[in-house]
Amino acid sequence: MSSTETVLKAKEAMEKSLREQADLVHFEPRAYGDWRDEFHENGCVLIKNVISPKKAKYYCEKQIQWLKSFDLGFDEQDPSTWNADHLPVSFKGGMYSLYSAPHEKVAWEARMEPTVIDIFEKLWETKELITSFDALNVMPPRKDLNWTPWPHCDQNQARKGMQAVQGLLNFAPSGPKDGGLMLMKGSAKLFNEFFSVPREPYAHEDAPPPEMKYQDLFLFSEEDVKWFEERGCELIKVNMEPGDFVLWDSRTMHYAKFPEGDNFRHVQYVCMTPRRFATEEALELKKECFESWVGTTHWPHCNIRPTKETPMRNGQVCPKHRTEPNEKPEITDRLLQLAGVKPYN
Repeated sequence: MSSTETVLKAKEAMEKSLREQADLVHFEPRAYGDWRDEFHENGCVLIKNVISPKKAKYYCEKQIQWLKSFDLGFDEQDPSTWNADHLPVSFKGGMYSLYSAPHEKVAWEARMEPTVIDIFEKLWETKELITSFDALNVMPPRKDLNWTPWPHCDQNQARKGMQAVQGLLNFAPSGPKDGGLMLMKGSAKLFNEFFSVPREPYAHEDAPPPEMKYQDLFLFSEEDVKWFEERGCELIKVNMEPGDFVLWDSRTMHYAKFPEGDNFRHVQYVCMTPRRFATEEALELKKECFESWVGTTHWPHCNIRPTKETPMRNGQVCPKHRTEPNEKPEITDRLLQLAGVKPYN
């Protein structure tokens, strides 16, 4: 398939999914007796001790090895190397979606942790899941950058109900001063009310360029943030220990907090939804992404765009650009099912 055909097919699939505006799933009000009660009430929940501290340390070490594999002089013990000159190109200082990073063995190992899969199986009440090919995040407490908050949600206002749920598996201590996740508790429940009138996304400095059709991203202004707070929502920093997992409805306002402390941030983003949510066109595009070692958005079942996007350094393609993982995952039937490539029996 040519690049033009791929773009057109992705565009058609996105437009079709946006036309299908009905709720994809309904949850009858009931008591679960576990973390799902808090999740459905607040649109987010912190789940403790999903993996062991020992396993979390393993993931930290593997992510550091991955940074060093670029041979840019990065040294986790030397703060003078914690900058753009010694690190691969990232978004927000540590989110890696290029260089085939979403398909590194360490990323797939985290997605396939049995306790992580169990969370999504319980949430969606099905074992037939597919996963996003999401970014990995490893970020030193860098001094060469700063950013302003960019509150956003990752669900298009045309999509109704809970259609995607995002998560991250945390590997390193993340306290009040450390880089991490900010969430607006309760904002998911106000999604329909907020978008009941026409809304224009905020023109933030980190907004995607106009030519990029990000169908499931809405950036909120300061006035929008106040709108939610005036209706009882609370903006919180999610503090986590190694091995914790945080889950949030994609309608929830959130953003990454700038690091002020001394700790590295180590996380893997994970999102899973029922395979039945995906159209055949979406699964075909997903297969193309997988076979090309290309990442996706947070959405596992739609808004999938195979792309030839390359990391840019000083106006040119980064000389360390990769089109396949440094360490490829072990390809198993279970991995292929989660990737959307192999059907469930």
